[in-house]
Amino acid sequence: MKAKILKGFLLGILANAIGTFLYIYFFSDHNFEYVIEKGLEQGFLGGLIGLGAILNLLLFFFFLTKRIGKFQKPIQVYEARGVILSTLLAAFAIVYFEF
Repeated sequence: MKAKILKGFLLGILANAIGTFLYIYFFSDHNFEYVIEKGLEQGFLGGLIGLGAILNLLLFFFFLTKRIGKFQKPIQVYEARGVILSTLLAAFAIVYFEF
């Protein structure tokens, strides 16, 4: 049970990082390191983390979905709990960087 929650937590952190990277890649003219550095200096790093957390929503509902097209899979409740924990961690990071 704890391993499944940890799996969901790590996947949630990874999804948040990938979401942040994809947002910067598609919507910024600068490279990733420059945007993160300026975000920390100018105070919009929390917003970047929040936009990256959108992928956590997709991951959460993936774990709670039983059917995907023709395919059946078991509902993975503990992994979904881990994603919720990583989303809460992202929320605390947003509050820290914004205020």
